[in-house]
Amino acid sequence: MEILNIENLTFTYPLCSSPALDSVSFSVEQGDFVVVCGATGSGKSTLLRLLKRELSPLGEKNGRVLYKGMPIDELSEAESARSVGFVMQNAAQQVVTDKVWHELAFGLESMGVPQNIIAARVAEMASYFGIESWYEKSVSELSGGQTQLLNLASVMVMSPDILILDEPTAQLDPIAASDFIATLKKLNNDLSLTVIIVEHRLEELIPICDRLMVMEKGRLTDNGAPGEVISRLGDRRELLCAMPAASRLYHALDAEEKNISCPLTVKEGRRFIESVSDNSVRSLVREEYTHSQEPALEFRNVYFRYDREQSDVLSDLDLTVYKNEIFCILGGNGSGKTTSLGVAAALLRPYSGSVRIFGKKLRDYKNQSLYRRCLSLLPQDVQTVFLKNTVREELADAGADISSLPFDLSPLMDKHPYDLSGGEQQLTALAKVLATKPRLLLMDEPTKGLDAGRKLVIIDILRRLKESGVTVVIVTHDVEFTAMCADRCALFFRGGIVSEGVPAEFFSENSFYTTAASRMSKGYFDRAVTVEDIAELCRKNTRIKGGSQC
Repeated sequence: MEILNIENLTFTYPLCSSPALDSVSFSVEQGDFVVVCGATGSGKSTLLRLLKRELSPLGEKNGRVLYKGMPIDELSEAESARSVGFVMQNAAQQVVTDKVWHELAFGLESMGVPQNIIAARVAEMASYFGIESWYEKSVSELSGGQTQLLNLASVMVMSPDILILDEPTAQLDPIAASDFIATLKKLNNDLSLTVIIVEHRLEELIPICDRLMVMEKGRLTDNGAPGEVISRLGDRRELLCAMPAASRLYHALDAEEKNISCPLTVKEGRRFIESVSDNSVRSLVREEYTHSQEPALEFRNVYFRYDREQSDVLSDLDLTVYKNEIFCILGGNGSGKTTSLGVAAALLRPYSGSVRIFGKKLRDYKNQSLYRRCLSLLPQDVQTVFLKNTVREELADAGADISSLPFDLSPLMDKHPYDLSGGEQQLTALAKVLATKPRLLLMDEPTKGLDAGRKLVIIDILRRLKESGVTVVIVTHDVEFTAMCADRCALFFRGGIVSEGVPAEFFSENSFYTTAASRMSKGYFDRAVTVEDIAELCRKNTRIKGGSQC
């Protein structure tokens, strides 16, 4: 049964000459699991918000959005609030109360539902989502993964017919993201819940979805079964690079020309590798990485806690990042990664241990000298760096040379920074930070909200910064990004470093904090951690079992 129908939907933001959405039409059946993908700024988030009346942006709208045959604008407030649930990208922004139990009950209380019904529904949802053990906790005590799970549970307690999610795993570590996605599929299967999700992390979503929709410049350019859609992306590199690793390998080896079906999962990818290649050559010859001997950032026995009554967030932290290297820090939500950047930037003060920047103790940087062409921080919440009414004013305020920006922001110049998509905000904030010309650049989740194509642009920028003598330290959950750009990487656990190394070694030793390419090739090839690594090894082994050359 059709639950949602979009007819020629066009939308233009105020003061914009071109539409954010252009004649978009599609329908969704009850129980469908739909993934919407596309480049940053392609209209994905705008589309989702127009499906939720309360979140619809201001602007000129034409066309219709029908929910069970009725225009969505004609639904009563109560029916609209109940029928369409929405989970946002930034987990903290959706929380409205101070306690977990109250957050679960808030929506039902707002609708005047009787207390006995509220108690039953909240108890059921808390049990289903495994929230019982932190039911009485303050929301401020939750990890990022717990907060996002709470948001999902708070929406589901309303019993919606449609669940809409806008990049819900953007701030989650790989394990928390996998758990969250598995929960979505369970809801879809158990309740026949209709799910529409926008994501840039597609590795685990595409194999479980019913339909894949592709957005480009405000238009819906493809819509169908995921395998069929991906098989049509061969000449569209900017979209193909966002697809699961197995699918990218399939296209890298031109397997579509050999009538081989496109793999979507790690398991299918492994079978594909074994079918097109032997493993006589098991590893690539790599140039050994050697860092300089001059430290750019040093932590020695650093301890930090936010409150005397709380436990340490950083515990005996020892870390050295050397000049002119790209160093990536991974780890679970709440492991201390972001706190370490705050300490390095002198925004937080440890109660024990020492921190040095270019050999000089932090306390010896006087009168803000640390921030004058020495150190800059791109924060996780990039909205905190915006002070002006337009992107043009933001860049002028930072002294950025618009004509020499490393990426094109010209279409955004007259927009308010808060009206940009998450990825566009990320790029604008990065442009402001780079304008300070730091020698040490600290970045907290710089790929959050960025499509795969823009990530490649960021990688190119980082490499050029390194060539110019800049040291870059990145906190990230993006293992694929790390594998492609890092000179060295480290894993945080309970406030300290438990392992570090070059990406080929680091990811090969891990089972979960690793790339899909590593999981596909483990035990068949050695230290292959990117799709490019596997493709090169397949070409070196050059055979299709029982067939022609690959």
